[in-house]
Amino acid sequence: MSEVTKEVIEAAIKGYVEPHLGRDLVAAHAIKHIQIDGDQVRVEIVLGFPAKGVQAVIADAVKALVLAVDGVASAEVTVGWEIKAHSVQKSLKPIDNVKNIIAVASGKGGVGKSTTAVNLALALSAEGATVGILDADIYGPSQPRMLGISGKPESKDGNSLEPMTSYHLQAMSIGFLIEEETPMIWRGPMVTQALEQLLNDTNWSNLDYLVIDLPPGTGDTQLTLAQKVPVSGAIIVTTPQDIALLDARKGLKMFQKVEVPVLGIVENMSIHICSKCGHEEPIFGSGGGQSMSDQYGVELLGSLPLELHIREETDSGKPTVVAQPDCRATAIYREIARKTAAKLSLQAKDYAAKFPRIVIQNN
Repeated sequence: MSEVTKEVIEAAIKGYVEPHLGRDLVAAHAIKHIQIDGDQVRVEIVLGFPAKGVQAVIADAVKALVLAVDGVASAEVTVGWEIKAHSVQKSLKPIDNVKNIIAVASGKGGVGKSTTAVNLALALSAEGATVGILDADIYGPSQPRMLGISGKPESKDGNSLEPMTSYHLQAMSIGFLIEEETPMIWRGPMVTQALEQLLNDTNWSNLDYLVIDLPPGTGDTQLTLAQKVPVSGAIIVTTPQDIALLDARKGLKMFQKVEVPVLGIVENMSIHICSKCGHEEPIFGSGGGQSMSDQYGVELLGSLPLELHIREETDSGKPTVVAQPDCRATAIYREIARKTAAKLSLQAKDYAAKFPRIVIQNN
C-alpha cells in the first residue's frame, strides 16, 4: 500500500473542475487544509463565493476522488466560503462596510433589468451572502414596489440613512423618500448628486455584495458610477432581440472604456413558455446573448424564460426567488448568482482594509 501524502491528495482533487470557477480547486486556491491521519483524510475547502446551493455537490465530488486514492479508507470533506473585497477602479477607494459593488446595467429599457437585479440580489443572499440593493434609477425607481417596502428610512444622526430591509436584503432608493407617483423633474447634476448621497450616506451593514440597479442607457448616471463609485464588476442584461443587443453592446463597451470588468451577460425573456400548454417559442429571437458572448469574450451567465409568474411576483412585492424558491426560474437566478460571484472571486483582491489609515496632524 502506497503512503498517503498531501501531494497525492492534491493531485486527486485536481481531477474535479469546479464548474462556476472553470478550474480545479487547487488552482483556485480553495483548499484551505488537508489533514492526514494514517488512512483517514480530512479536507477543508473555502471558496471565494457563496455556494449554499452546491455545497453538498462539491463535497461529494471531492470526497469520491479522495476515497479513490490508494491507501485512503475514509474521507471527510467540508465546504465553506469567505467573501473578500475585490479591486475597483484605480482612482477610487472601497466604501466602508461594502466589500463588492456589482452594477446591473442595460443599454435600453424594457429588458427586465430591475427584475433581474432584485432576483440576483435575493439569489446571492439565498446562497449565503450578506447583500444590499441600491436603486440608482432616480427618475423611475422600482425597487420599493418590487421588494414590497413602504414607509421612509430612519436617520439616527440627522445626516445618514438607515437602509430599509426586506427578505434579508438591505435596500435604498429615492423611491423611499418621495411619493410613488411624484415625478422627479431634475437635471443631470442633481441626479448624479442624489445617487452619490444614496450610496455614501446610507449606513450599509457589513455587505458582501451591493447590487446597483442602474437606469437604462449610457448617460449621466452611468458615467457617475464609472468615475465616482468603486465598482468591482458589471452585468449586462439584454433580450435576444437585435435592437436590444445593439444597445447592450454600447453598455458593455462603456464599462470596458472606464475599466470596470464585465462579469457577464444575462439574456432575459429568451424563450416564452405557454402557461396553458407548455409550448416554448423564442418570441424575441434566439441565440443573441450567446453570439454577443462569443463576440466580446464575455460569459453568458444564464438565459431566463419569459414567464407570467416572474412578472406577477415582482409586481406584487415578492420576487420569484423568495416567492417560489424551488421553481425553474429561481434555479436559473441562483446559478447566475453563483457564476457572478465566482467570476468576481477570481479577480484581484483589494487589501486596502488591511493597512492602517495614516492621518497627518499639525500640532
